[in-house]
Amino acid sequence: MTDGFASQGIRATRSGKQPKSKIGLVLMIAAALGGCSTYAAQRYSISADNVTALRSLNGQTVTVGPFTSAKPATEIGCRAVGPIKTPDGETFSEYVRKAFIDELKIANAYSEASPTVLTGVLDQANFSSMNGGWDLGLTLKSSNGRSLAVTEHYVFTSSWFGETACNQTAQAMMPAVQNLIGKAVKSPQFRGLVGP
Repeated sequence: MTDGFASQGIRATRSGKQPKSKIGLVLMIAAALGGCSTYAAQRYSISADNVTALRSLNGQTVTVGPFTSAKPATEIGCRAVGPIKTPDGETFSEYVRKAFIDELKIANAYSEASPTVLTGVLDQANFSSMNGGWDLGLTLKSSNGRSLAVTEHYVFTSSWFGETACNQTAQAMMPAVQNLIGKAVKSPQFRGLVGP
């Protein structure tokens, strides 16, 4: 004697209808064979607030050396759905470096001829797609011997659905970096990195 679910499955098959369990199995196999998705962060966009803060340097300029990180990576896995990547496949530390240079250039605070060189270490670049948050940490070091460390916890709306959550995580990276740079350039200590 078979249980009710099994006998219903047999009747459905004989009547030409597919049992729900077989349809679900086919969908799972199709998803597995389809591979995972890749979620690219947005290209960096200048923050007006950051540029305003940098313009308060009143003509002082810096150049920017390399940015490194303890774990150089071009992608971070997001659930079992696929990785979060930078838009041009650069490391996360290089993404932050380029963003920082863009802000300095727009504010007329960047010059390759400047005797002051800023380098950086991306101390942290993690996210939670479940809770909806990016955690970033950056240490800036000046050739004048001074340094500045900042962190950013950027909250965004996430989802229980993997595809949606990972896409929202990727889209939240750029504004998280804007806030991270903002914390650095608005800090009272930043001016000390630029001076001799």
